[in-house]
Amino acid sequence: MEEQAEGLSELLNSDGKNDGTYQASSSAATLKKNKNTRIIAITSGKGGVGKTNFAVNMAIAYAQLGKKVILIDGDLGMANVNVLLNIVPQYNLMHVINKKKSMKEIIIDTEFGIKFIAGANGFSKIANLTVEELDYFANQFVTLGNADIIIIDTGAGIANNVLQFVAAADEVFVVTTPEPTAITDAYGMIKIITTEIVDRTVNIKLVVNRVHSTDEGKRIAERMITIVGQFLGYKIEYLGCLPEDPLVQASVIRQKPFIVVNPTSKPSVYLKHIVGRIEKTEPEYNDGVANFLKKFLSKKNKY
Repeated sequence: MEEQAEGLSELLNSDGKNDGTYQASSSAATLKKNKNTRIIAITSGKGGVGKTNFAVNMAIAYAQLGKKVILIDGDLGMANVNVLLNIVPQYNLMHVINKKKSMKEIIIDTEFGIKFIAGANGFSKIANLTVEELDYFANQFVTLGNADIIIIDTGAGIANNVLQFVAAADEVFVVTTPEPTAITDAYGMIKIITTEIVDRTVNIKLVVNRVHSTDEGKRIAERMITIVGQFLGYKIEYLGCLPEDPLVQASVIRQKPFIVVNPTSKPSVYLKHIVGRIEKTEPEYNDGVANFLKKFLSKKNKY
């Protein structure tokens, strides 16, 4: 992977004046002149905390602000973003990796104003691509830089592919709930992130889902911030909370996002408030799509 990452770095940093070996260089050079795309990874320490539901509805909330949004299902083992969107994808990222389809051909335009890319269990194959194969994939991947926001719904837990997405993103949102096991697992996830990603500080934000009051969400967040600061020497930020509401489960059954089912419900209002807070900040690292791919394959990542 080290030689591959170095080759990719050379590819994406090219000024377009090459001997034709890297066909993707001109696209990458053009992309570098454009605005940086904000890339957010949504993760959690355990499953069942509402991580995917949060990612899907946040993507739609951003689209409702007029943003160009791409939602990528990065949960390679239990991909289910398409279930919440009531979509059956015909193609996924593996078709691009295998050079059978272009990125444009696999992106799905949804009825909710966002674009969706289905993940694939074989996505780890990217680590074994030849330079020529990587050239094609990089050329395709950098076209996503036309988006304002890319949201990646990672798998739950500490699998290697989850940490790769987390290490490469500009920001990482860790979703938990008031349940003691969820809080413990969220802390464990943050600990892994802060100890395994050694080449830079990761911008971690906490979301507390299924709270019974805003005070409950704040108490949990303050406790987590204190513990992370005390034992890990790391600063995380509280982004906000979402209330427990029967509407959310009902919308899952209907396979229609709750922010669409009832835009004025408490979960929808709280989520819009969270997105508003995000929009008022700039990520500490905003390197765009080209550098996301470089970091995803970086030799600095221990996993």
